[in-house]
Amino acid sequence: MSDEGRLQNDPICALATPAGEGAIAVIRVSGEGAIQTVAGVFTSAARLQEAPPNSANYGRIIGEKGETIDDVIAVVFRSPNSYTGEDAVEISCHGSPFIVERVVRLLLSRGARLAEPGEFTKRAFLNGKIDLAQAEAVAETIRARTEAARRGAREQLDGKLSSRVAHFRKELVEASSLLELELDFAEEDIEFVEPARVVERIDAARSEIAELVDSYRRGKIIRDGVHLAVVGAPNVGKSSLLNWFLKEGRAIVSATPGATRDVIREEAAIDGILFKIYDTAGIRETSEEIEREGVRRSREAVANADVVLLLDAADVPTSDALARELRESVGEERLVRALNKIDLDDSRAPDYDVAFSVKTDRGGARLIDLLKRKALGGVAYSERSAITANARHLEALKRANEFLG
Repeated sequence: MSDEGRLQNDPICALATPAGEGAIAVIRVSGEGAIQTVAGVFTSAARLQEAPPNSANYGRIIGEKGETIDDVIAVVFRSPNSYTGEDAVEISCHGSPFIVERVVRLLLSRGARLAEPGEFTKRAFLNGKIDLAQAEAVAETIRARTEAARRGAREQLDGKLSSRVAHFRKELVEASSLLELELDFAEEDIEFVEPARVVERIDAARSEIAELVDSYRRGKIIRDGVHLAVVGAPNVGKSSLLNWFLKEGRAIVSATPGATRDVIREEAAIDGILFKIYDTAGIRETSEEIEREGVRRSREAVANADVVLLLDAADVPTSDALARELRESVGEERLVRALNKIDLDDSRAPDYDVAFSVKTDRGGARLIDLLKRKALGGVAYSERSAITANARHLEALKRANEFLG
């Protein structure tokens, strides 16, 4: 066997569960001879080499001197029906870091080597179990922090994006074949296909590619979350709103204007989407040095936000000047004008995108719905839609569209 083949198929092992103490730890072993490698340190009533596929086998890990290291369950997978497409064993032992280290050392002494980062998924890709987009989706699934992020990664892992790309690739290959056929018989003056039909196929593919390119912003927000900057004049309830989002008293709330002197950043999963919320200092002209620095940082948070929530309050004068400034700097597509404290007076509510009361929760659901729609570009997220959230995918799609043009 060549060095390249040996490196791709030699037995590798690694801890598959998070490091640290726990009730159970899982050590994965995969590659040619993986079952024999584990059998060399595992003893049970039946021989592990003869265990049927997908079977859980109770036994003990035995050390170099014949001592029992731990009682374990060894689950056997046989090629090609495993995650990597190779023979594999997953050892479930007690989650002591010391026990895990002993078991891994024993496996290394039997000829296995430590897996490189991502090597199990790399082997699954090289062995044709998953494509590259699905391999990338494994990392996205692990990093998912909200229901929307999990769903998006799950759909990519299930091949929804790959299937969409494969569909229009097939259409383009057929169009290319027809053109090549025309060229081969050009001297015979035979027309196999009308040029308009080929153009239709190319245009249809470009339309699908454009949809995926347009989905990138939505997909990135679903994966990474929404940067939401809450801005407004002092004492409109920005800190109270942050606490309402978090369902806890994170920010100091005071009747004294300007209580928040710096940008407070917190995260909250709301309706399946991660919101990274920036509670900013009240934006106003001030001669106080510390407050002026807080205002500068607030403007910086606004510049980097996906959505800017301009907050007014029923008992505070309208921030018309600030609204004009934000419309010019961030644009209407990223700006939400909201009125707080409508429990005191709701007469100004029609002048705003949404009106609510942090104190009574009135209008809170409408606020959340509007923020989600603004973040996703006004398009509702659907499990039936393939989306892209990967920068590599975006660039490949853009290049494809450019070449087709």
